[in-house]
Amino acid sequence: MTLSDTNIAIARTATLRPIQDVAARLEIPGDQLLPYGHDKAKVSGRFVESLADRPDGKLVLITAVSPTPGGEGKTTTTVGLGDALNRIGKRAAICLREPSLGPCFGMKGGGAGGGYAQVVPMEDINLHFTGDLHAVAAAHNLLAAMIDNSVHWDNPTGIDVRRVAWRRVLDMNDRALRHVACGLGGVANGFPRETGFDITAASEIMAILCLAEDLRDLERRLGEIIVAYRRDRSPVSCRDLKANGAMTVLLRQAMQPNLVQTLENNPAFVHGGPFANIAHGCNSVVATKTALKLADFVVTEAGFGADLGAEKFFNIKCRKAGLRPSAAVIVATVRAVKMNGGVARTELGSPNVEAVERGCVNLGRHIENVRKFGVPAVVAINRFETDSDDEVAAIQAYAKTQAAEAIPCTHWADGSAGAQTLAHHVVSMVEEGNARFAPLYADELRLVEKMRTVARQVYGAADISVRIGVRRQLRKWEAAGYGDFPVCMAKTPYSFSGNPKLLGAPTSHVVPVREVRLAAGAGFVVAICGTIMTMPGLPRVPAAEGIGMGDEGLIEGLF
Repeated sequence: MTLSDTNIAIARTATLRPIQDVAARLEIPGDQLLPYGHDKAKVSGRFVESLADRPDGKLVLITAVSPTPGGEGKTTTTVGLGDALNRIGKRAAICLREPSLGPCFGMKGGGAGGGYAQVVPMEDINLHFTGDLHAVAAAHNLLAAMIDNSVHWDNPTGIDVRRVAWRRVLDMNDRALRHVACGLGGVANGFPRETGFDITAASEIMAILCLAEDLRDLERRLGEIIVAYRRDRSPVSCRDLKANGAMTVLLRQAMQPNLVQTLENNPAFVHGGPFANIAHGCNSVVATKTALKLADFVVTEAGFGADLGAEKFFNIKCRKAGLRPSAAVIVATVRAVKMNGGVARTELGSPNVEAVERGCVNLGRHIENVRKFGVPAVVAINRFETDSDDEVAAIQAYAKTQAAEAIPCTHWADGSAGAQTLAHHVVSMVEEGNARFAPLYADELRLVEKMRTVARQVYGAADISVRIGVRRQLRKWEAAGYGDFPVCMAKTPYSFSGNPKLLGAPTSHVVPVREVRLAAGAGFVVAICGTIMTMPGLPRVPAAEGIGMGDEGLIEGLF
Protein backbone atom coordinates (compact mmCIF):
# COMPACT_ATOMS: atom_id res chain seq x y z
CA MET A 1 0.00 0.00 0.00
CA THR A 2 1.01 3.61 -0.48
CA LEU A 3 1.29 5.87 2.55
CA SER A 4 -1.98 7.66 1.72
CA ASP A 5 -3.87 4.38 1.25
CA THR A 6 -2.46 3.08 4.53
CA ASN A 7 -3.61 6.13 6.53
CA ILE A 8 -7.18 6.00 5.31
CA ALA A 9 -7.30 2.21 5.47
CA ILE A 10 -6.10 2.24 9.08
CA ALA A 11 -8.66 4.89 9.98
CA ARG A 12 -11.43 2.70 8.56
CA THR A 13 -10.42 -0.26 10.72
CA ALA A 14 -10.92 1.76 13.90
CA THR A 15 -13.68 0.82 16.33
CA LEU A 16 -15.12 4.21 17.17
CA ARG A 17 -16.88 4.74 20.46
CA PRO A 18 -20.09 6.79 20.61
CA ILE A 19 -19.07 10.39 21.14
CA GLN A 20 -21.04 10.44 24.42
CA ASP A 21 -18.68 7.75 25.78
CA VAL A 22 -15.63 9.77 24.73
CA ALA A 23 -17.08 12.87 26.39
CA ALA A 24 -17.75 10.91 29.57
CA ARG A 25 -14.02 10.27 29.93
CA LEU A 26 -13.70 14.02 30.51
CA GLU A 27 -16.91 14.16 32.56
CA ILE A 28 -18.78 16.11 29.90
CA PRO A 29 -22.50 15.36 30.33
CA GLY A 30 -24.24 13.95 27.29
CA ASP A 31 -26.86 16.71 27.37
CA GLN A 32 -24.09 19.30 26.89
CA LEU A 33 -23.13 17.87 23.49
CA LEU A 34 -24.44 18.89 20.08
CA PRO A 35 -23.87 15.62 18.17
CA TYR A 36 -22.92 15.55 14.49
CA GLY A 37 -23.75 11.90 13.87
CA HIS A 38 -22.48 9.26 16.30
CA ASP A 39 -18.76 10.04 16.40
CA LYS A 40 -18.33 13.81 16.62
CA ALA A 41 -19.98 16.62 18.52
CA LYS A 42 -19.71 20.20 19.62
CA VAL A 43 -19.45 20.99 23.32
CA SER A 44 -22.05 23.54 24.35
CA GLY A 45 -20.97 27.06 25.17
CA ARG A 46 -22.99 26.89 28.40
CA PHE A 47 -20.90 23.94 29.61
CA VAL A 48 -17.66 25.65 28.58
CA GLU A 49 -18.61 28.72 30.63
CA SER A 50 -19.40 26.54 33.65
CA LEU A 51 -15.76 25.40 33.84
CA ALA A 52 -14.30 28.83 34.64
CA ASP A 53 -13.49 28.17 38.31
CA ARG A 54 -11.78 24.80 37.79
CA PRO A 55 -7.98 24.56 38.04
CA ASP A 56 -5.97 24.15 34.84
CA GLY A 57 -4.04 21.11 33.73
CA LYS A 58 -0.57 21.26 32.20
CA LEU A 59 -0.11 22.50 28.62
CA VAL A 60 2.42 20.80 26.32
CA LEU A 61 3.24 22.27 22.90
CA ILE A 62 4.23 20.18 19.89
CA THR A 63 6.40 22.04 17.38
CA ALA A 64 9.04 20.96 14.86
CA VAL A 65 12.13 21.62 12.82
CA SER A 66 11.71 23.59 9.59
CA PRO A 67 9.33 21.64 7.33
CA THR A 68 10.62 19.87 4.24
CA PRO A 69 9.10 17.55 1.62
CA GLY A 70 10.67 14.76 3.66
CA GLY A 71 8.01 15.19 6.34
CA GLU A 72 8.02 15.88 10.09
CA GLY A 73 4.73 14.73 11.64
CA LYS A 74 3.61 17.26 14.26
CA THR A 75 -0.03 16.20 14.22
CA THR A 76 0.91 12.52 14.27
CA THR A 77 3.19 13.15 17.23
CA THR A 78 0.55 15.22 19.02
CA VAL A 79 -1.89 12.33 18.73
CA GLY A 80 0.75 9.73 19.59
CA LEU A 81 1.85 11.60 22.71
CA GLY A 82 -1.72 12.23 23.82
CA ASP A 83 -2.52 8.54 23.46
CA ALA A 84 0.71 7.59 25.25
CA LEU A 85 -0.05 9.87 28.20
CA ASN A 86 -3.40 8.16 28.57
CA ARG A 87 -1.68 4.79 28.21
CA ILE A 88 0.59 5.49 31.21
CA GLY A 89 -2.38 6.50 33.34
CA LYS A 90 -2.58 10.24 32.86
CA ARG A 91 -5.79 12.05 32.03
CA ALA A 92 -4.85 13.68 28.74
CA ALA A 93 -6.66 15.49 25.94
CA ILE A 94 -5.46 16.63 22.53
CA CYS A 95 -6.09 20.01 20.87
CA LEU A 96 -5.63 20.35 17.10
CA ARG A 97 -6.57 22.72 14.30
CA GLU A 98 -9.19 21.87 11.71
CA PRO A 99 -7.78 20.99 8.27
CA SER A 100 -8.39 23.35 5.34
CA LEU A 101 -9.73 22.01 2.06
CA GLY A 102 -6.99 23.90 0.20
CA PRO A 103 -4.08 21.74 1.42
CA CYS A 104 -6.25 18.59 1.38
CA PHE A 105 -6.77 18.93 -2.37
CA GLY A 106 -3.42 20.60 -2.99
CA MET A 107 -0.03 19.28 -1.89
CA LYS A 108 0.04 18.85 1.90
CA GLY A 109 -2.90 16.50 2.31
CA GLY A 110 -5.10 16.27 5.38
CA GLY A 111 -4.49 17.22 8.98
CA ALA A 112 -5.77 14.29 11.02
CA GLY A 113 -2.43 12.62 11.77
CA GLY A 114 -1.25 9.36 10.25
CA GLY A 115 -0.76 5.65 10.69
CA TYR A 116 -1.86 4.49 14.14
CA ALA A 117 -1.75 8.03 15.55
CA GLN A 118 -4.81 9.67 14.01
CA VAL A 119 -7.96 11.48 15.01
CA VAL A 120 -11.12 10.02 13.53
CA PRO A 121 -13.43 10.02 11.61
CA MET A 122 -10.56 10.98 9.30
CA GLU A 123 -12.62 11.67 6.16
CA ASP A 124 -15.12 13.91 7.97
CA ILE A 125 -12.45 15.87 9.82
CA ASN A 126 -10.58 16.57 6.58
CA LEU A 127 -13.70 17.30 4.48
CA HIS A 128 -16.26 19.83 5.78
CA PHE A 129 -16.26 18.39 9.36
CA THR A 130 -18.85 20.41 11.35
CA GLY A 131 -18.88 23.31 8.90
CA ASP A 132 -16.77 25.73 10.94
CA LEU A 133 -14.58 26.86 8.03
CA HIS A 134 -17.67 27.41 5.88
CA ALA A 135 -19.20 29.51 8.68
CA VAL A 136 -16.04 31.63 8.79
CA ALA A 137 -16.17 32.10 5.02
CA ALA A 138 -19.87 33.02 5.16
CA ALA A 139 -19.34 35.61 7.90
CA HIS A 140 -16.29 37.02 6.12
CA ASN A 141 -18.07 37.33 2.78
CA LEU A 142 -21.21 38.77 4.38
CA LEU A 143 -19.04 41.62 5.60
CA ALA A 144 -17.55 42.02 2.11
CA ALA A 145 -21.05 42.19 0.63
CA MET A 146 -22.17 44.76 3.19
CA ILE A 147 -19.16 46.96 2.37
CA ASP A 148 -20.04 47.08 -1.33
CA ASN A 149 -23.73 47.46 -0.53
CA SER A 150 -23.05 50.44 1.72
CA VAL A 151 -21.03 52.11 -1.02
CA HIS A 152 -23.81 51.42 -3.54
CA TRP A 153 -26.52 52.96 -1.33
CA ASP A 154 -25.17 56.50 -0.90
CA ASN A 155 -22.04 55.46 1.02
CA PRO A 156 -23.15 56.78 4.44
CA THR A 157 -19.86 55.89 6.16
CA GLY A 158 -17.80 57.71 3.53
CA ILE A 159 -15.76 54.73 2.34
CA ASP A 160 -13.10 55.58 -0.24
CA VAL A 161 -13.53 52.76 -2.77
CA ARG A 162 -9.81 52.98 -3.52
CA ARG A 163 -9.06 52.07 0.08
CA VAL A 164 -11.24 49.07 0.82
CA ALA A 165 -9.02 46.71 2.84
CA TRP A 166 -11.41 43.76 3.14
CA ARG A 167 -11.01 41.04 0.52
CA ARG A 168 -13.17 37.94 0.08
CA VAL A 169 -12.22 34.39 1.06
CA LEU A 170 -12.57 30.85 -0.24
CA ASP A 171 -11.45 27.59 1.40
CA MET A 172 -9.53 26.43 -1.65
CA ASN A 173 -6.17 27.07 -3.29
CA ASP A 174 -6.92 29.23 -6.34
CA ARG A 175 -4.19 31.54 -7.63
CA ALA A 176 -6.51 32.99 -10.30
CA LEU A 177 -8.47 34.76 -7.55
CA ARG A 178 -5.54 36.56 -5.93
CA HIS A 179 -6.32 39.73 -7.88
CA VAL A 180 -9.78 40.35 -9.34
CA ALA A 181 -12.06 43.23 -10.34
CA CYS A 182 -15.61 43.42 -9.01
CA GLY A 183 -18.62 45.65 -9.67
CA LEU A 184 -18.32 45.46 -13.45
CA GLY A 185 -21.38 45.66 -15.71
CA GLY A 186 -22.84 49.11 -15.11
CA VAL A 187 -24.20 51.17 -12.22
CA ALA A 188 -26.71 48.50 -11.17
CA ASN A 189 -23.80 46.29 -10.10
CA GLY A 190 -22.05 48.74 -7.83
CA PHE A 191 -18.78 50.59 -8.15
CA PRO A 192 -15.96 48.81 -10.03
CA ARG A 193 -12.83 48.28 -7.97
CA GLU A 194 -9.88 45.96 -7.65
CA THR A 195 -9.93 43.37 -4.90
CA GLY A 196 -9.03 39.71 -4.44
CA PHE A 197 -9.49 36.52 -2.47
CA ASP A 198 -7.54 34.98 0.40
CA ILE A 199 -7.85 31.41 1.60
CA THR A 200 -10.32 31.08 4.51
CA ALA A 201 -7.57 30.05 6.94
CA ALA A 202 -5.97 33.47 6.36
CA SER A 203 -9.15 35.38 7.22
CA GLU A 204 -8.98 37.71 10.19
CA ILE A 205 -12.28 36.16 11.24
CA MET A 206 -10.55 32.79 11.55
CA ALA A 207 -7.94 34.42 13.77
CA ILE A 208 -10.69 36.10 15.81
CA LEU A 209 -12.60 32.82 16.19
CA CYS A 210 -9.43 31.21 17.54
CA LEU A 211 -8.58 34.04 19.96
CA ALA A 212 -12.04 35.01 21.24
CA GLU A 213 -12.93 33.91 24.77
CA ASP A 214 -16.70 33.67 24.22
CA LEU A 215 -19.53 34.96 22.01
CA ARG A 216 -19.49 38.40 23.62
CA ASP A 217 -15.77 38.73 23.02
CA LEU A 218 -16.28 37.41 19.47
CA GLU A 219 -18.87 40.09 18.66
CA ARG A 220 -16.69 42.82 20.15
CA ARG A 221 -13.66 41.72 18.15
CA LEU A 222 -15.66 41.44 14.93
CA GLY A 223 -16.86 44.99 15.42
CA GLU A 224 -13.27 46.25 15.65
CA ILE A 225 -12.23 44.89 12.24
CA ILE A 226 -10.98 47.72 10.01
CA VAL A 227 -12.58 47.19 6.60
CA ALA A 228 -11.73 50.39 4.73
CA TYR A 229 -10.59 54.00 4.99
CA ARG A 230 -12.19 57.33 4.13
CA ARG A 231 -10.60 60.00 1.97
CA ASP A 232 -9.14 61.60 5.08
CA ARG A 233 -7.56 58.18 5.87
CA SER A 234 -9.75 57.67 8.96
CA PRO A 235 -10.76 54.01 9.41
CA VAL A 236 -14.16 52.44 8.82
CA SER A 237 -14.92 49.47 11.07
CA CYS A 238 -17.20 46.49 10.83
CA ARG A 239 -19.19 48.06 13.67
CA ASP A 240 -19.71 51.21 11.57
CA LEU A 241 -21.44 49.00 8.99
CA LYS A 242 -23.52 47.28 11.70
CA ALA A 243 -22.38 43.90 10.43
CA ASN A 244 -20.86 42.33 13.54
CA GLY A 245 -24.19 41.17 15.00
CA ALA A 246 -25.18 39.17 11.93
CA MET A 247 -21.65 37.78 11.62
CA THR A 248 -21.77 36.60 15.24
CA VAL A 249 -25.04 34.80 14.50
CA LEU A 250 -23.37 32.98 11.60
CA LEU A 251 -20.47 32.01 13.88
CA ARG A 252 -22.54 31.06 16.93
CA GLN A 253 -22.16 27.30 16.57
CA ALA A 254 -18.68 27.56 15.07
CA MET A 255 -17.48 29.07 18.38
CA GLN A 256 -18.27 25.83 20.21
CA PRO A 257 -15.30 23.40 20.28
CA ASN A 258 -15.50 20.13 18.35
CA LEU A 259 -14.92 16.86 20.20
CA VAL A 260 -13.72 13.72 18.38
CA GLN A 261 -11.50 10.77 19.32
CA THR A 262 -8.20 9.17 18.48
CA LEU A 263 -7.86 5.66 17.10
CA GLU A 264 -7.41 4.60 20.72
CA ASN A 265 -10.67 6.35 21.70
CA ASN A 266 -9.03 9.17 23.64
CA PRO A 267 -10.65 12.64 23.56
CA ALA A 268 -9.46 15.22 21.05
CA PHE A 269 -10.66 18.78 20.48
CA VAL A 270 -10.29 19.84 16.83
CA HIS A 271 -11.27 23.48 16.50
CA GLY A 272 -10.20 26.43 14.37
CA GLY A 273 -7.69 26.42 11.54
CA PRO A 274 -5.46 29.46 10.95
CA PHE A 275 -2.29 28.83 8.93
CA ALA A 276 1.01 29.48 10.70
CA ASN A 277 2.84 31.08 7.78
CA ILE A 278 0.18 33.75 7.17
CA ALA A 279 -1.70 33.75 10.50
CA HIS A 280 -0.99 32.62 14.07
CA GLY A 281 -1.30 28.88 13.40
CA CYS A 282 -2.93 27.57 16.59
CA ASN A 283 -6.22 25.95 17.50
CA SER A 284 -8.83 27.99 19.37
CA VAL A 285 -8.33 29.49 22.82
CA VAL A 286 -11.80 28.18 23.73
CA ALA A 287 -10.82 24.59 22.89
CA THR A 288 -7.47 24.82 24.67
CA LYS A 289 -8.93 26.38 27.82
CA THR A 290 -11.79 23.88 27.87
CA ALA A 291 -9.35 20.99 27.60
CA LEU A 292 -7.17 22.45 30.37
CA LYS A 293 -10.18 22.50 32.71
CA LEU A 294 -11.03 18.87 31.94
CA ALA A 295 -7.66 17.09 31.67
CA ASP A 296 -4.43 16.91 33.65
CA PHE A 297 -2.33 17.13 30.47
CA VAL A 298 -3.27 18.93 27.25
CA VAL A 299 -1.15 18.32 24.16
CA THR A 300 -1.52 20.89 21.39
CA GLU A 301 0.38 21.77 18.22
CA ALA A 302 1.36 24.93 16.39
CA GLY A 303 1.89 24.95 12.65
CA PHE A 304 5.15 24.59 10.72
CA GLY A 305 8.51 24.95 12.49
CA ALA A 306 9.17 26.56 15.85
CA ASP A 307 10.21 29.79 14.12
CA LEU A 308 6.62 30.27 12.92
CA GLY A 309 4.01 28.27 14.84
CA ALA A 310 5.72 28.12 18.22
CA GLU A 311 6.82 31.75 18.08
CA LYS A 312 3.23 32.85 17.40
CA PHE A 313 1.82 30.40 19.94
CA PHE A 314 4.03 31.99 22.58
CA ASN A 315 3.98 35.63 21.49
CA ILE A 316 0.34 35.86 20.38
CA LYS A 317 -1.87 33.07 21.73
CA CYS A 318 -0.29 32.59 25.14
CA ARG A 319 0.19 36.33 25.63
CA LYS A 320 -3.42 37.15 24.73
CA ALA A 321 -5.07 34.19 26.50
CA GLY A 322 -2.90 34.10 29.62
CA LEU A 323 -1.69 30.55 28.91
CA ARG A 324 1.49 29.22 30.49
CA PRO A 325 2.94 26.17 28.71
CA SER A 326 4.86 23.71 30.84
CA ALA A 327 6.91 21.93 28.15
CA ALA A 328 7.52 21.69 24.41
CA VAL A 329 8.28 18.78 22.11
CA ILE A 330 10.29 19.52 18.96
CA VAL A 331 9.53 16.93 16.29
CA ALA A 332 12.37 15.97 13.95
CA THR A 333 12.78 13.28 11.35
CA VAL A 334 15.98 11.89 9.93
CA ARG A 335 14.61 12.79 6.50
CA ALA A 336 13.98 16.45 7.33
CA VAL A 337 17.36 16.81 9.02
CA LYS A 338 19.09 15.25 6.00
CA MET A 339 17.34 17.67 3.64
CA ASN A 340 18.59 20.55 5.78
CA GLY A 341 21.99 18.92 5.41
CA GLY A 342 21.82 19.17 1.62
CA VAL A 343 20.38 15.80 0.57
CA ALA A 344 17.95 15.77 -2.35
CA ARG A 345 14.46 14.36 -1.80
CA THR A 346 15.18 11.46 -4.15
CA GLU A 347 18.12 10.39 -1.99
CA LEU A 348 16.41 10.45 1.40
CA GLY A 349 16.06 6.67 1.57
CA SER A 350 19.83 6.14 1.51
CA PRO A 351 21.73 6.33 4.85
CA ASN A 352 23.87 9.46 5.15
CA VAL A 353 25.11 10.18 8.65
CA GLU A 354 27.26 13.09 7.48
CA ALA A 355 24.22 14.87 6.04
CA VAL A 356 22.35 14.30 9.29
CA GLU A 357 25.21 15.87 11.21
CA ARG A 358 25.23 18.87 8.86
CA GLY A 359 21.46 19.32 9.03
CA CYS A 360 21.26 19.15 12.81
CA VAL A 361 22.12 22.84 12.93
CA ASN A 362 18.48 23.50 11.98
CA LEU A 363 17.29 21.44 14.94
CA GLY A 364 19.69 23.30 17.20
CA ARG A 365 18.25 26.66 16.22
CA HIS A 366 14.75 25.48 17.06
CA ILE A 367 15.83 24.10 20.45
CA GLU A 368 17.46 27.43 21.23
CA ASN A 369 14.39 29.38 20.13
CA VAL A 370 11.96 27.43 22.31
CA ARG A 371 14.19 27.93 25.34
CA LYS A 372 14.23 31.69 24.77
CA PHE A 373 10.60 31.65 25.92
CA GLY A 374 11.52 29.87 29.17
CA VAL A 375 9.96 26.57 28.13
CA PRO A 376 11.91 23.29 28.57
CA ALA A 377 12.09 21.17 25.42
CA VAL A 378 12.62 17.57 24.35
CA VAL A 379 13.20 16.29 20.81
CA ALA A 380 10.94 13.57 19.43
CA ILE A 381 12.53 11.67 16.55
CA ASN A 382 9.58 10.54 14.45
CA ARG A 383 11.10 7.37 12.95
CA PHE A 384 10.63 6.18 9.39
CA GLU A 385 11.39 2.56 8.48
CA THR A 386 14.20 3.77 6.18
CA ASP A 387 16.06 5.50 9.05
CA SER A 388 19.28 3.81 10.04
CA ASP A 389 20.25 3.39 13.68
CA ASP A 390 23.41 5.42 13.05
CA GLU A 391 21.38 8.34 11.68
CA VAL A 392 19.07 8.31 14.69
CA ALA A 393 22.09 8.10 16.99
CA ALA A 394 23.61 11.14 15.25
CA ILE A 395 20.54 13.24 16.11
CA GLN A 396 20.60 11.98 19.69
CA ALA A 397 24.28 12.82 20.02
CA TYR A 398 23.73 16.30 18.64
CA ALA A 399 20.81 16.93 20.99
CA LYS A 400 23.09 16.04 23.89
CA THR A 401 25.44 18.84 22.84
CA GLN A 402 22.44 21.17 23.17
CA ALA A 403 21.61 19.78 26.64
CA ALA A 404 18.47 18.14 25.28
CA GLU A 405 17.17 14.60 25.05
CA ALA A 406 16.19 13.17 21.65
CA ILE A 407 13.79 10.25 21.97
CA PRO A 408 13.02 7.93 19.03
CA CYS A 409 9.28 7.38 18.60
CA THR A 410 7.34 4.88 16.50
CA HIS A 411 3.78 6.02 17.16
CA TRP A 412 2.96 6.06 13.41
CA ALA A 413 3.46 2.29 13.32
CA ASP A 414 2.79 1.33 16.95
CA GLY A 415 0.33 3.90 18.28
CA SER A 416 0.64 4.89 21.93
CA ALA A 417 3.18 2.15 22.66
CA GLY A 418 5.60 3.84 20.27
CA ALA A 419 5.50 7.13 22.21
CA GLN A 420 5.46 5.75 25.73
CA THR A 421 9.07 6.69 26.49
CA LEU A 422 8.40 10.22 25.25
CA ALA A 423 5.31 10.43 27.46
CA HIS A 424 7.28 9.48 30.58
CA HIS A 425 9.92 12.09 29.74
CA VAL A 426 7.32 14.83 29.18
CA VAL A 427 5.69 14.03 32.52
CA SER A 428 9.09 14.27 34.23
CA MET A 429 9.79 17.65 32.59
CA VAL A 430 6.41 19.00 33.65
CA GLU A 431 6.72 17.70 37.21
CA GLU A 432 10.16 19.26 37.58
CA GLY A 433 8.43 22.62 37.19
CA ASN A 434 11.27 24.37 35.40
CA ALA A 435 9.08 26.31 32.95
CA ARG A 436 9.41 30.06 33.29
CA PHE A 437 7.37 31.17 30.31
CA ALA A 438 7.58 34.76 29.08
CA PRO A 439 6.93 36.30 25.64
CA LEU A 440 9.98 37.38 23.66
CA TYR A 441 9.18 41.11 23.67
CA ALA A 442 7.22 43.59 25.76
CA ASP A 443 3.87 45.04 24.69
CA GLU A 444 5.23 48.59 24.77
CA LEU A 445 8.03 47.95 22.26
CA ARG A 446 7.56 49.73 18.92
CA LEU A 447 5.95 47.59 16.22
CA VAL A 448 8.97 47.71 13.93
CA GLU A 449 11.20 46.74 16.85
CA LYS A 450 8.97 43.76 17.61
CA MET A 451 9.48 42.60 14.03
CA ARG A 452 13.21 43.18 14.32
CA THR A 453 13.32 41.23 17.60
CA VAL A 454 11.67 38.18 16.03
CA ALA A 455 13.92 38.38 12.97
CA ARG A 456 17.12 38.65 14.96
CA GLN A 457 16.39 36.37 17.90
CA VAL A 458 14.28 33.70 16.18
CA TYR A 459 15.37 33.79 12.54
CA GLY A 460 19.05 34.55 13.20
CA ALA A 461 18.81 37.54 10.85
CA ALA A 462 21.07 40.56 10.86
CA ASP A 463 18.08 42.88 10.43
CA ILE A 464 14.81 43.53 8.63
CA SER A 465 14.26 45.78 5.65
CA VAL A 466 11.18 47.98 5.86
CA ARG A 467 10.14 50.51 3.21
CA ILE A 468 9.48 54.11 4.24
CA GLY A 469 5.77 53.77 3.45
CA VAL A 470 5.46 50.71 5.67
CA ARG A 471 7.26 52.47 8.52
CA ARG A 472 4.92 55.42 8.13
CA GLN A 473 1.90 53.12 8.33
CA LEU A 474 3.20 51.46 11.48
CA ARG A 475 3.65 54.84 13.14
CA LYS A 476 0.07 55.79 12.29
CA TRP A 477 -1.24 52.58 13.83
CA GLU A 478 0.80 53.25 16.95
CA ALA A 479 -0.66 56.74 17.18
CA ALA A 480 -4.14 55.24 16.81
CA GLY A 481 -3.61 52.99 19.83
CA TYR A 482 -2.49 49.73 18.23
CA GLY A 483 1.15 49.94 19.27
CA ASP A 484 0.80 47.36 22.05
CA PHE A 485 -0.26 44.65 19.59
CA PRO A 486 2.02 41.66 19.00
CA VAL A 487 3.26 41.07 15.45
CA CYS A 488 2.36 38.10 13.26
CA MET A 489 5.22 37.42 10.84
CA ALA A 490 3.90 35.99 7.57
CA LYS A 491 7.00 34.28 6.21
CA THR A 492 7.99 31.22 4.20
CA PRO A 493 7.91 28.17 6.50
CA TYR A 494 10.81 26.47 4.74
CA SER A 495 13.64 28.69 5.89
CA PHE A 496 14.68 30.95 8.75
CA SER A 497 15.15 33.57 6.03
CA GLY A 498 12.73 35.00 3.48
CA ASN A 499 14.23 32.68 0.85
CA PRO A 500 12.61 29.20 0.95
CA LYS A 501 15.71 27.64 -0.66
CA LEU A 502 18.08 28.80 2.10
CA LEU A 503 18.00 25.76 4.39
CA GLY A 504 19.83 24.86 7.58
CA ALA A 505 20.31 27.73 10.03
CA PRO A 506 21.41 30.79 8.03
CA THR A 507 22.72 33.92 9.73
CA SER A 508 23.39 37.52 8.73
CA HIS A 509 20.47 37.57 6.27
CA VAL A 510 17.95 40.41 6.01
CA VAL A 511 14.22 39.66 6.26
CA PRO A 512 12.21 41.85 3.87
CA VAL A 513 8.91 43.21 5.24
CA ARG A 514 7.09 44.25 2.09
CA GLU A 515 3.63 44.97 3.52
CA VAL A 516 1.81 45.26 6.84
CA ARG A 517 -1.84 44.60 7.62
CA LEU A 518 -3.77 45.60 10.72
CA ALA A 519 -5.88 42.82 12.25
CA ALA A 520 -7.59 45.10 14.78
CA GLY A 521 -10.19 42.53 15.79
CA ALA A 522 -7.71 39.69 16.21
CA GLY A 523 -5.37 42.03 18.03
CA PHE A 524 -2.15 41.78 16.05
CA VAL A 525 -0.28 43.37 13.15
CA VAL A 526 0.62 41.11 10.22
CA ALA A 527 4.01 41.61 8.56
CA ILE A 528 4.07 40.14 5.04
CA CYS A 529 7.65 39.04 4.42
CA GLY A 530 9.21 38.25 1.06
CA THR A 531 6.95 36.62 -1.52
CA ILE A 532 4.52 34.94 0.86
CA MET A 533 0.96 34.60 -0.52
CA THR A 534 -2.31 34.73 1.42
CA MET A 535 -4.02 32.75 -1.37
CA PRO A 536 -1.97 29.65 -2.24
CA GLY A 537 -2.02 27.99 -5.64
CA LEU A 538 -2.36 24.33 -6.52
CA PRO A 539 0.79 22.35 -7.43
CA ARG A 540 1.42 20.96 -10.89
CA VAL A 541 -0.18 17.67 -9.83
CA PRO A 542 -2.74 18.48 -7.12
CA ALA A 543 -3.83 15.80 -4.67
CA ALA A 544 -7.38 16.33 -5.97
CA GLU A 545 -6.46 14.35 -9.10
CA GLY A 546 -6.12 11.19 -7.02
CA ILE A 547 -9.22 11.63 -4.84
CA GLY A 548 -12.54 10.04 -5.74
CA MET A 549 -15.26 7.58 -4.81
CA GLY A 550 -14.48 3.86 -5.03
CA ASP A 551 -16.76 1.08 -6.18
CA GLU A 552 -17.98 0.47 -2.63
CA GLY A 553 -18.91 4.12 -2.14
CA LEU A 554 -15.84 4.90 -0.01
CA ILE A 555 -13.52 7.86 -0.48
CA GLU A 556 -10.19 6.97 -2.05
CA GLY A 557 -6.94 8.90 -2.31
CA LEU A 558 -7.39 11.15 0.74
CA PHE A 559 -4.26 11.29 2.89
